Amino acid sequence: MKFKDYYETLGVKRDATQDEIKNAYRKLARKYHPDVSKEANAEARFKEMGEAYKVLKDPEKRASYDQLGANWQNGQDFQPPPNGDAGFEFSGRGSHAGFGEGTDFGDYFEQMFGQQTGWGRSHRRGMHAQGEDHHAKIQIDLEDAYRGAERSISLRMPVVDENGHVTTRERTLNVTIPKGIRAGQTLRLAGQGGPGIGEGKAGDLYLEIAFRPHPRYRVDGRDVYIDIPLAPWEAALGASVTVPTPEGSVELTIPANSGSGRKLRLKGKGIPGKEAGDLYVVLNIALPPADSEQAKAAYRTLQQAFDFNPRASM
Repeated sequence: MKFKDYYETLGVKRDATQDEIKNAYRKLARKYHPDVSKEANAEARFKEMGEAYKVLKDPEKRASYDQLGANWQNGQDFQPPPNGDAGFEFSGRGSHAGFGEGTDFGDYFEQMFGQQTGWGRSHRRGMHAQGEDHHAKIQIDLEDAYRGAERSISLRMPVVDENGHVTTRERTLNVTIPKGIRAGQTLRLAGQGGPGIGEGKAGDLYLEIAFRPHPRYRVDGRDVYIDIPLAPWEAALGASVTVPTPEGSVELTIPANSGSGRKLRLKGKGIPGKEAGDLYVVLNIALPPADSEQAKAAYRTLQQAFDFNPRASM
């Protein structure tokens, strides 16, 4: 998808107040409304302005847009970073849907903040009501899901200051990560949401769990995957190799005649739970470099020893 500079679309500066954004949109809307405008591209411009205003008029969406789009230029190829909304606290509930091929840039914030409960709701004097529930996504290490952990997390939430500018307020919370938690599950922190109205109690804070990218493991539900390189003779003849797991190293027997891509299952070694996941060892054959005459001679000997064409079936 292409990055869209919404500030450029509305002709305002990035530090514009909410009122300045509203006034700019209204002015352009009068000029490009398809029912009254004589501009050739009026309908397309009106649609672009509406998309930009839908994001920038909402402090939560605007703060997220500013965070993700700070280093992008209008028209550049843009791919939202994985869990780009992590650490961002907002009211209401977003759908957090993924982005694939063909996703429109304007859908990004609709998917992140799919079911808003409203910003800055008004109330009558003497009214009592529970505060809004807040939501945030946090990233944890895979190892925390295996062992459980106590973690200090920082969350950022947009606020509008007295001058009408959107800024972010940060707070830090101590959170207990239970053993066996999976990506996509939520933790409820009672009373940590929006303040109540009158004598109403505070809302709750719901934390959606995501795993930080791991240099060694991949996760699918409760199952965990790791790639293990093998020498050609280990794959051909079989071997016993040491495999690291989040719970410690284990010895694994490699069957003879194993090919690249073969998966060996370590039952119950995935993320713990009532039904623990499995850990899958994916075999990858690594070739020694032919970087010396001795190594080249060894490969020539191997070539002569086998009548083998890996492309024979093509």
